[in-house]
Parts: sequence; structure tokens; C-alpha cells
Amino acid sequence: MPDVTLFLGGDVMTGRGVDAILPAPGPPELREPAVRDARDYVALARAASGPVPRPAPPAWPWGDALDLLDELRPAVRLVNLETAVTGRGGHDPAKAIHYRMHPDNLACLTAARLDVCALANNHTLDFGPVGLTDTLDALAGTGIGTAGAGRDAAAAWTPARVPLGCGRDLLVWSVAAPSSGVPPAWAATDGSPGVAYLPEVSAASADALAGRITAVAGPGDRVLVSVHWGGNWGYEVPPGHVDFAHRLVDAGVDVVHGHSSHHPRPVEVYRDRLVLYGCGDLVDDYEGIGGQEAYRPQLRLLWLPTLDAATGALRRLRAAPVRSRRMRLERAAPDEARWLAGLLDGFGPPFASGFAVDGAGLLTLRPR
Repeated sequence: MPDVTLFLGGDVMTGRGVDAILPAPGPPELREPAVRDARDYVALARAASGPVPRPAPPAWPWGDALDLLDELRPAVRLVNLETAVTGRGGHDPAKAIHYRMHPDNLACLTAARLDVCALANNHTLDFGPVGLTDTLDALAGTGIGTAGAGRDAAAAWTPARVPLGCGRDLLVWSVAAPSSGVPPAWAATDGSPGVAYLPEVSAASADALAGRITAVAGPGDRVLVSVHWGGNWGYEVPPGHVDFAHRLVDAGVDVVHGHSSHHPRPVEVYRDRLVLYGCGDLVDDYEGIGGQEAYRPQLRLLWLPTLDAATGALRRLRAAPVRSRRMRLERAAPDEARWLAGLLDGFGPPFASGFAVDGAGLLTLRPR
């Protein structure tokens, strides 16, 4: 059976300023301490980089990323969607930041031809259970699969399933940890909607998740766990996260797809399996916000691992470098690609090294 290439994206936040430039924006009012109108984020981007169309076509936020994906032809496309898709529901009073995209802007997501959205994160219930159920219905109506949230606990812990051919499926679980800002009250229960919530990142929670996986995955299936964990800034990976990822791989998981940080974090290849500890942001409205320039958060990566479809072993890892400009992703410059390769190469053991920029401008890593 041939190898299979995946596209794994980090955080996709199509609410707030992004929603404000799309053809059918929702109400712009915000409840944030410093910003009260979503259009102010658009103004920051314009001041930083130049004109931003309004309305912009639905595909605008993805920009050159769509051409890159067409060129690289991944078999499965997966992102962490950190935005409720709803025009209803009230702002969660326990949250300072809220994201929602109007359902009439769903073409922004379908433009990327996504197969699965991971939903276990700290913005899925920004507009309460009503907002969550609207999100589930909206994505289902487009054919985009979901994982990590549901109308009850059973649904939230049920994996998305994507056919790979030859009787094999990719099973996607999505889980969220409190370290990423997920309120404990958002945990799905037998009688209420919510997310697949990990009370802690620990050996016990990894083993419990591994038990769920073993009960569902068939012998030929490939398994990916998408996990929202950790803070927004910094490169440190807690030892507990490393142990959690290793336990999942030891139990048969092929890819650990971590996210929450606003920039890429280290990569590990453990027992020939890929662990992304932090994919970084992909689509958002952060352009023009100062204070964290050392991380170069305007630079993003489209992660493209190629797996042995029969065993799940990592054959190679490519990552397409892009940058956010005018609220749109564009191809990164050669020096930006080299900076990202050097960043990922410099974390030291146990993390992966050997990243290089190939002739097409992609970051590449071949397991040793």
C-alpha cells in the first residue's frame, strides 16, 4: 500500500477580525478588556501591512496556502478550529476572549477542503452549548468531520474517521487539557454537550485514552491524537507532555498533533512516530499586535508528514512555511524559511534535528 501524506494545521481562528472581513460578518461587539470591536483587529493589520479588502472573498485568509496544498496533495486535511460557528448563544461570562464566525461564512472553511476539525480547545464553547451545537450542525452540513466535542460525552470521545483506502481508516481523537485554558465546566457529560476534557496531562489520562483507542481502532487503522495543551508563548515542553505522548505512541498512536502555542514548538520522532508538541497558529487576526516579536509569530507552518500507510511509521516530514500579511497567508521568503528550520533544529535531545530547506522552499526532515 502506498504511503499517505497528511496536512496538519495548528490553530484556525476565523472569528473576530477574520469574520469581520468575510462577506457575512456577525456582530462586531467584543467583551475584551482592551478591544470592544472586532474591526479594530482589522485596523491593526491594515496599519501593519497595508490594505485588507472588506468584504474579502471566503478563501482570502488561506491565501497561498491553498495553492501549496494543491501542489503537495495531502490525502487528509486536519486543523484545530478555535472558533464557534454560530449566530446565537451568549458570551461565556467566565471567558475574556470569545471567537465566533457567522454560519454564512462557512465557505471560508470549505475553501480549504478540510476533512476534519479538532474541536477540543478553549474557544469551542465561547458561546455556550447552543454555540457548540450550531458549530457541530454547521460543519456536518458541509461534510467536514469533527472530533473532540459533541452533544454528550460519548459523542465528544468518538473519533472522526477518514477512509485511506484498502480497508484502512485514519481515526482522529481530539482532547483538551486545562493548561490551554479550557474551563473544567466545559467537559462533556452523559447529559450535556462539551469537549473531550483531560483533567490533567498524566500517565493515568494517557492510559485511559489509550484504552479508548484500543477499543475502537482496527488492526489496519492509523491513529492520530490531536491535543490542545500548554500556554501561548515559550518553547519549553513540560516533561509530562513528553511522557504523555510517549505513552500514546507505546499504545499504538501514530501521530500526536499538539497545539495551543502561537508559534511552533519542538518536534520529536519517537519510535518512528511523529510528535508535534506545538503546531503554532495558522489563521488568525493577530497581525499588528506587538509584544512577542522575538517569536516571529507572523510565520506559520503547514505540517505535511508522510506515513507508511501499513505501519504508521514516519517516512518523512515536510512543512510549508508561510507568513500572515494583510490577514492572508502568503509564501514565506527564503530567509524566513531558513529561520524556521534553524529554530526547529536547535532544541536539542530528545527533539528532532536535521531540518533543512529544500529546493522548493519546504522544511524537510527525514527520520534517522
